[in-house]
Amino acid sequence: MDLKNIIPSLKWMKTYNIKQLRGDLPAGLTVGVILIPQGMAYAMIAGLPAVYGLYAALIPQVIYALLGTSRQLSVGPVAMDSLLVASGLSVLAIAGSESYILLAVTLAFLVGLFQLIMGVFRLGFLVNFLSKPVISGFTSAAAVIIALNQLKHLFGINVPRSNQIHQLIYNAFQHVSEFHATTFVMGLAGIVIIVVLKKIAPKIPSPLIVVILGILFTSSFNLELSGVQVVGEISKGLPSLQFPDFSSDAITGLLPIALTLSLIAFMEAISVAKAMEQKHTYYKVNTNKELIALGTSNLIGSFFQSYPTTGGLSRTAVNNDAGAKTGMASLISALVVGLTLLFLTPLFYYLPNAALASIIMISVLSLFDYKYPIRLWKNRKDEFVLLLFTFVLTLTIGITEGIVLGVILSLLILVYRTTKPHMAVLGKFPDQNLYKNIERFEEAKQRSDVLIIRFDAQLYFANASFFKENLLNEIRKKGTDLKLLVLSAEAVNYIDSSAANMLRITCSKIIDSGIEIKVTNAIGPVRDIFKKSDITELIGSTNFYLSVHDAINDHDGKTFDKQHHIVLQNNL
Repeated sequence: MDLKNIIPSLKWMKTYNIKQLRGDLPAGLTVGVILIPQGMAYAMIAGLPAVYGLYAALIPQVIYALLGTSRQLSVGPVAMDSLLVASGLSVLAIAGSESYILLAVTLAFLVGLFQLIMGVFRLGFLVNFLSKPVISGFTSAAAVIIALNQLKHLFGINVPRSNQIHQLIYNAFQHVSEFHATTFVMGLAGIVIIVVLKKIAPKIPSPLIVVILGILFTSSFNLELSGVQVVGEISKGLPSLQFPDFSSDAITGLLPIALTLSLIAFMEAISVAKAMEQKHTYYKVNTNKELIALGTSNLIGSFFQSYPTTGGLSRTAVNNDAGAKTGMASLISALVVGLTLLFLTPLFYYLPNAALASIIMISVLSLFDYKYPIRLWKNRKDEFVLLLFTFVLTLTIGITEGIVLGVILSLLILVYRTTKPHMAVLGKFPDQNLYKNIERFEEAKQRSDVLIIRFDAQLYFANASFFKENLLNEIRKKGTDLKLLVLSAEAVNYIDSSAANMLRITCSKIIDSGIEIKVTNAIGPVRDIFKKSDITELIGSTNFYLSVHDAINDHDGKTFDKQHHIVLQNNL
């Protein structure tokens, strides 16, 4: 077994050179510096002490750098997953308590386990069930919830955490009398600084500037004594080895959120990784290996007090723009975080929560997508409704409920569409061997004695009746002049047993009524199903053709490509 298939980093380590280091070093330092305030801010979203954001930015990042197939993806805590953590754990324990922290760590273990299992059994395709409208509606709603949950830190008011927009707004109005002007000014200043620096000097780590200025102002003027809430004491040192809670009660309570989070976290990471792959041609992202890498990162990270992590869009973009060439950049970022934990945590005592709130509110702006819904409204109103449904439910009912119900509705819409797929009657273009849908092409003309039907989907139990009813209806329209039915099967890739049984009975009745049946363009697997279902014997093995034109010519007694026709019959 090739060890490089298990540890993809060996591929770039073997040929690592000084040129790559020149890109990785500044990228790693930049991302590491950004991760420090960002990690603490995201831990606050998750309802955890700030230091756990640094723990989540340490071990998982190292593991992914070794096992991941993307060389720019930056793994660590992210805003949306942090909100999901808070949403899932808030009903099980009090935010920030020891039991809450232990559950967050256990959740990372379960998320990692699910992702690892999916990777080993090559189940990466499951993420495809998270459609774009559902994800867009969910992430936009999550951005709103995250931003509103920061109002208490921005305004200096004591608003209980909630994942329901109406509850958040109501709670904010209830505590508006507690408004703290100094806190608000600091938070607003943080937002302005980040926005301005991103426009005029995007390469400067604006979150770090806000953190430094916030600490300096708070400590210099003793603002914590006047009511400005600060982070306070942060544990010094690297995370110690601790086991998650493996009790049955903890595992059972966390399973639903763990499964949801494992899929969403993977979807986030793989979409970012694929975007990076398109920009670089010297490596390929492997979906299932990414699952194994992310799963192992969360699994091992949970033993070092990390809560669930995944690949972050903004950090990965920074990592790439700063020149990252390999996973060495992530190892350097982890080193920066590690040194911070060892020596610099006392400096963050006076960090105001308002500064972290400003970082969070700007960060989640990228999650809110208003352009995509506008496009859907113009072009795909059914999918716009799906997006709006997920958005509203996520805002009003809950984070987990919103994404789950959105996925269920998207699957129901998919199933409904497959029950009534497109079905076309074809006609011939004058003086051409071309057959097209008569409803779309006025030039395509039918013959009174011939009916050509094309079914544009797989044929299975849910749409078998639809096919039968529409087919018989078209036959009735033709009346007694009809002599030949041509079934164009080019778009049919599968026929299940129920549909095959329907097809055999229906074809038998059609043949008994004196109408000849010919099948064209059927692919090999479909021809095999015809044969196993005795439909080939019923229709006749010589009545399978490579094209509609050949079938019509044979019916009319005209010449056609008989050599290819014979080859086709031999393959039946």
